[in-house]
Formats: sequence, C-alpha cells, structure tokens
Amino acid sequence: MASLEANGITIEYEVQGEGPPLLLVMGLGGQLVDWPQGFVDKLAENFTVIRFDNRDSGLSTEFSWEPATFKDLIKAQVTRKRPDAGYLLSDMAADAAGLLRGLDISAAHVVGMSMGGMISQCLAIDHPELVLSLTSIMSTTGNPKDGRIDPKLGIKIVRRPETTIDNAVEESLWMFSEIGGPLWDPIVHRARQEESVARSLRPKGTARQLAAISASPDRTPDLQQLNVPTLVIHGLVDPLVTPSGGIATVKAIPGARLLMFPDMGHDLPEPRWDEMVEAISVNSRRAKRPSITI
Repeated sequence: MASLEANGITIEYEVQGEGPPLLLVMGLGGQLVDWPQGFVDKLAENFTVIRFDNRDSGLSTEFSWEPATFKDLIKAQVTRKRPDAGYLLSDMAADAAGLLRGLDISAAHVVGMSMGGMISQCLAIDHPELVLSLTSIMSTTGNPKDGRIDPKLGIKIVRRPETTIDNAVEESLWMFSEIGGPLWDPIVHRARQEESVARSLRPKGTARQLAAISASPDRTPDLQQLNVPTLVIHGLVDPLVTPSGGIATVKAIPGARLLMFPDMGHDLPEPRWDEMVEAISVNSRRAKRPSITI
C-alpha cells in the first residue's frame, strides 16, 4: 500500500492488476481492505484496480469535528431538514479526483458501493472528464424518498451499543446478519473484519461520513445531465438502501442499465461476483473515450 497528498488530505491507496484504470470507491465506514479480495482479483484480470481509504476511514486523514448522532440523523431524515456537517459527499468525490490526478490517471472506470456509489455519482457530476464509465452498487440518488432504510432496521440500529475496539467485530457481524442477503457468509465476514479492525477503527469517522451523506443534496437533477455509460447493481432484499434507490438511480441517468439480484442484500455475495465483474466489463466497453492502459 502507498499514500499521497491530494485535496488537502493524505489518501491511502493500493494498486493491483494491469489494463485500463478502474477506481473502487468504498462505502460507509469501510476501508480498502473491505473490498473482498477475490472480487478485486477478478477485476484485476482485465483492469488496473485502484482501491483507497476514504477520508475518516482506514489510514487516510481523520477529521475531528463532532458529528450528529445516528438518532439525530434519523430525525433529520423524517423532518427533511439536513444536518450540519464538516464536509459533503462532493468533498469526498474531490478526494477521489485528487487521487486519480495524483496518480497521473487522466480518466478511469469508476465503481462505487453504497456510500461509495454516492461518491462515484458526485465524481461523475463534478469531474466528468475523469469518469469513463460508472457503476453504482447498492446506492441511491440522494432523494430522501428513494432507497430509504427499512424502518424496523433503523429502530434496531438506534438501540445498538456504541462501537468499541472490544465489540467492533461482533457489532459488524450483527449488522451484516441484518443487512446481508441469504448468500452472506459470516465466517468469511468475521475474518475480513478482524483484519479491518486490526488495521484501523474509527467509529466517529463513520459517524462523520454518515452526516456527510445526510447533509448532501439530492443528486437527481445533476444525474439527469450525465453522459456516461452507467450500470446500476442492486439487491432485491437490501434493507439498508432499499431497491427503490437503485431503481431511482437508473431512471435518473440517461441510458443507464439495471442489474438486480433476488439473493443479494447490502453485501457483495461471492456466487454473484462473476456476473457483476462481467457486467462491469461490458459497461466499460460502452465508454465513448478510449481507455488508457497503465
């Protein structure tokens, strides 16, 4: 792994494979090591895959402003009043843009998961010259009517204890037992989370990222102006970002294509990796500009 300075912060990243550049953008609280290695290996057969830690996660710059509580964020969602936040999703997209430019990559295929899908959408909106193709996985548009968390799940999350170094792995297992689909593997997840927690644990960073999501505006009007090959992937049993989020995304972006799996929740089920990677590759070939091998 390596790091560079971009957009005023330090960004930790890793590069794997050969071929056209493909940027992976992780979701809420996740680190670059939280991308399943087998999934990355499959992508790296045809792409140069760049993974990185978002601000406030992993080994990238950690901020210090005090975030709103999850309970307050839920209340803000109900009242449609956006909370205060020290940065927005657009700032996180600017981090990704800075990383690409810092690596001398003129443009890349971009794949984002959950919050990473939101960041990827902002990257395509704010820095269209950098995005050859876009894949938005288990994400949504920012319209509060779409992709809303299942209310029963929201109540359960509010009642959970705060994450600490002692309970972090077990809390992650609980969360994914609730949001993962029937193909989610708790044994594999535990091993990945033990690695992740040993590397870095930033509960307040996750809360700041969540505040950034809640404080960011609806992207729908800007998504409607995009001119980039787009693939939207979503699970039909996702309770965290419900399927309406994926449907709204594909409706908003001209020419976008939708791939939905009946056995996928808010996770990347291994039995579906081959189909996902093939769909990402097919979408990349729709790019109007040629890819540059690095």
